[in-house]
Amino acid sequence: MNKFYKFIKITFGWAFKILYRMKVVNKENEPTTTPYIVCANHTHVFDVVPTVVYLKPQVHFMAKKEVFKTPILGPFAKAMGAYSVDRGAGDIGAIKKTIEILKNGECVCIFPQGTRSPYLDPRELNAKEGVGMIAARTGVGILPVCIRTKRNKVSLFRKTEFIIGEFLPPEKLEFPELRGKDKYKAIADLAYDKICEMNNEIERKPLSEKKIKKLRARLKEKENKQRKQRK
Repeated sequence: MNKFYKFIKITFGWAFKILYRMKVVNKENEPTTTPYIVCANHTHVFDVVPTVVYLKPQVHFMAKKEVFKTPILGPFAKAMGAYSVDRGAGDIGAIKKTIEILKNGECVCIFPQGTRSPYLDPRELNAKEGVGMIAARTGVGILPVCIRTKRNKVSLFRKTEFIIGEFLPPEKLEFPELRGKDKYKAIADLAYDKICEMNNEIERKPLSEKKIKKLRARLKEKENKQRKQRK
């Protein structure tokens, strides 16, 4: 863990505890050894902060290449151990980098939803296969994490829980009867189901069908834009 990461970890820990009424649940579930993949739901750009603050090892994240071109955010992301993904040209390089980090004995965080989806219940979405592919190719376990709020979005002064789920060791991710994409999907779905189970352990006022359709349309528009950039 580099010194800057450690400084941010300490500083932001107090700030988040106050500003976001952050509470850590099931701390004992965190593995004592690395490497492993942290798999979390994603509703806000600040989802990375509690993952940095409340897990012991340094956790690496993918960040779109545009982040590294900004004067302040770029150096900050680099100092925090983030690495670039080029959405316009595909993400093969980023996947190779992720595998390299894990094989070096470190941790990465992957958001299986693929993009931020504020207010939507995670079960309204599907997990991408990427986390399953990386877990299968590296042979590491997965730590499901749920960033749980009443509105499915991290917001100032609203109670936020950082729930650490039961660790999924490599032997639980083998699925010997499956191959290729089917295996990757089974691994991703298993981890994602654990996140959804933790997220559902809270009473919420359900969104209206109109609101859900609007949020889904906005998410689809965002994904289509990203797809066009890759071409």
